[in-house]
Amino acid sequence: MRHHVYLIPGFFGFVNFGRLIYFGHVCDALGRELAARRLDVALHRVSVSPTASIRTRAAQLHAQIAETADGDGPIHLIGHSTGGLDARLMVTPSAALDPGVAVEAVTARVRTVVTVATPHLGAPLASLFTGLFGQQLLRLLSLATMATLRQGRLPMSLLARLGAAFARTFVPGGAALALLEQLQRELVGYLPGDERGAIADFVHGVGSDQALLVQLCPGGIDLLNASAGDRPAVRYACVVTRARPPTLRGQIGLGRSMSAHATYLLYRALHRQAAAPGLAPPLTASQRERLVADLGQMPSPRDSDGIVPTLSQIHGEVLAAVQADHLDVIGHFDDERRRPPHHDWLTTRSGFGYGEFHAVWARVAGAIAGSTAGPGQKLP
Repeated sequence: MRHHVYLIPGFFGFVNFGRLIYFGHVCDALGRELAARRLDVALHRVSVSPTASIRTRAAQLHAQIAETADGDGPIHLIGHSTGGLDARLMVTPSAALDPGVAVEAVTARVRTVVTVATPHLGAPLASLFTGLFGQQLLRLLSLATMATLRQGRLPMSLLARLGAAFARTFVPGGAALALLEQLQRELVGYLPGDERGAIADFVHGVGSDQALLVQLCPGGIDLLNASAGDRPAVRYACVVTRARPPTLRGQIGLGRSMSAHATYLLYRALHRQAAAPGLAPPLTASQRERLVADLGQMPSPRDSDGIVPTLSQIHGEVLAAVQADHLDVIGHFDDERRRPPHHDWLTTRSGFGYGEFHAVWARVAGAIAGSTAGPGQKLP
C-alpha cells in the first residue's frame, strides 16, 4: 500500500526556484529514512499562496492532495511553520474550506500531522509585517532569505545596508519605503538572471494579501484554535525549535567575518521581537519530559527560533526539541562542504548541523511508520 507524504511550506511558500528548493534537503533525508523502514512512499511538495489566509492555504493544500493522492493509502502531512496550521485546519472535522467542496474523502485518509516550528499559539513577530511598511519589510526579508539560500552569502555592502534598514524599523520614524524598495531592486539584480523574474513575481505577492499575518498574531491564532479541533483518528506530533539566545559574547566569537556579524545583528533584532513573555501553555508530563530530555531544560517564554516562540510550537506529541533556528530544521544551515551544499539564511550560532538534522527527520519518519524513540533517548 502506497503512503502519500505532503510537505507544506511556511509563508515563504515556494516549492523551488531553479536550484533553490524549500524542502530539498528534507526530501533527501526523509526519503532515505522512510525507505529504510520499507515503506512505499510518494513524497509531494505543496505550493501555497505565501501570505494568504490559513483557510485559503488549507483549501489549496486540499486541492493538491485530491489531485495527487491516488489509491486509498494513508496520507501524512508535514507542515513547516505556517504549513502546520494549514494541515491542522484542513484535517479539522467538518472544516469548511471552499463552498461546495467536500473534503472528507481526503481528510478521512490522513493518519499523521507533524508540525515543525509552527506557531500554534501565535507569533508576535507577525505584527511587525502588517501595514504598507510591513509589506515592504517582509518582501525584503523574503528576498534576502532566498538570495542567501541560493547564493550562500550576500555582498558585504548590500548586507550592511540591509541590516541598517532592519535596525531602523525598530526606531520610531525609521527607514523610508524608498530605501526598502531600492534594496529590493538590488537583491533581485543579485540573483541568477534566469530566476529573477519568477522570484520577483513571487516576492511581489508576499505581503500583498495580509490575511495570514493578522491571523498569526496571538489574538488571531486564538480564533483558529477555538475552531480547529483535532481529528480523533490522526496522530498529531511536533518538532520544536529553540535558537541560542544572542549575546555579546556570541557576537565577539564570530571573529573577523563581517557578513556573520551583520546577519547576527539582524538575528538579535528578530529574536527580541519574537519573544512572548506572557506565554505559558499547559503542557502534559510527556511533553515536558521530551523538552527537558532534548534541550536540557524547559524553554522559557522568551525563547524562540528567531521567528516563532518555542513554547508556541507545541501541539500533540513532541517528537524532537532541537537547538536550531527557524530554517535550520528544514536543512538550511551552514555546511557548504556537502553536496548539495547547505546554506544558512542567518547567523544564529545554534550549532545545528548535519547529524542533528538527520536525527530529527529520522524521528519524523518513525512517527509516520508508527514508532518513535522513547522520551529518554537524546538526539546525537
